Amino acid sequence: MDCKKKKVLIVGSSAKEYAVAKYLSKNPDIETIFTAPGNFAVEEFSKRVDIRENAVQELLEFAIKNDIDLTIASSTEAIKADIAGFFSANSQLIFAPGADSANFAIYREAAKKFLYKLRIPTPKFGIFEKQQMAIDYVKASPMPILITTDEDNENSIRSVCSGVEHSKICISDIFLRDREKAVIEEYVYGHPFTFYVITDGYQALPLAVVGDYKFQEDGEAGLFTRGSGAFVPDYKVSFDIVGHLMENVVENILVSLQKREKPYLGILGVECVLKSFDNYVVTGFVPFLKEHDAQAVISSVGADLYSVIEACANGSFADDYDEIPIKNICTLSCVLFARKSNSVITGLELVDDTTDVGHFNTTRNNYLEYLTNKGRTLVVTQTGSTFTRAKELLYDNIDEIYFEGMKYRHDICSE
Repeated sequence: MDCKKKKVLIVGSSAKEYAVAKYLSKNPDIETIFTAPGNFAVEEFSKRVDIRENAVQELLEFAIKNDIDLTIASSTEAIKADIAGFFSANSQLIFAPGADSANFAIYREAAKKFLYKLRIPTPKFGIFEKQQMAIDYVKASPMPILITTDEDNENSIRSVCSGVEHSKICISDIFLRDREKAVIEEYVYGHPFTFYVITDGYQALPLAVVGDYKFQEDGEAGLFTRGSGAFVPDYKVSFDIVGHLMENVVENILVSLQKREKPYLGILGVECVLKSFDNYVVTGFVPFLKEHDAQAVISSVGADLYSVIEACANGSFADDYDEIPIKNICTLSCVLFARKSNSVITGLELVDDTTDVGHFNTTRNNYLEYLTNKGRTLVVTQTGSTFTRAKELLYDNIDEIYFEGMKYRHDICSE
């Protein structure tokens, strides 16, 4: 029996990598966790490595030199650079999809075309490389519409527009950037959620159903963001919907990729909108856990997530697992936004030990105080025996945190 403690490399620098590193740091079978490039906060339980997440050759050399047992690449930039291909070709165990297999989960154009080809319900959409064609499409479209760039990241443009003039401004902003495409789709009213599965490319098992909050302001108002809060499990999504998603979306996608000889290995998120109790549409995909809900998902998993990930990477997943157990708890996450960078964050030491505070991309000053980064700065995650109790504890602990211009939703799980 191999009793050697493991060395793990995590590739990425945001809140999801923070959550994964923090979780793995509690595993007694893991000796060292390296995070590349990580953020300052991850140094609490991980060794930061000064290598860019898309510098896959340097990352490979580091993994070989340091006898890394498993690499977890959750960074989209690393996946795009085909870190999985580089590592696999050099016999390095890695948990990440290949660049070709993950293309549909990274780019909205590829996602929409994939959904259309597989006849999976998705909002009506158009993809444009020329500004005037996009504007002409908007003029003929019923409002509201969702306008985004092809790739979704923290710097992407995304906006729900209720009129032509607002739409034209968003389109103009997109085309001011080099090589950008505008993706315009019908905005669907309903309850947004993300269905996560973990897969070795051949077998997939449900991991979590997450209720999502996208707008920055209470009551679904304000800016349309990459995520302002979440709750797990999503009690609004029925078992029938989950079963339908597994059979008609996930399995169809995996079979299609297998036929192309591009199996998808990793965590896949299917973004949906629940239009009614028994009716949903798929709006897109994500190639790992989203930053604002990573800790909530990890907290809800009843299995040793490291062992599950390792089994996917080494090919024993189908033999070792026929389900992923889920804890009987309720978990909420709330994102704290900053209006500007470099404001001192206080009160973190006052947060309860049962509360997780994840960092997006905070920095530190000479006094080792954490500083804000404009936009999504912290994500506070709280578990409880009920949603009512979890919500009470969540907001009690948020009240302990302060930085200038702090903004967050007060209505997580208030429905």
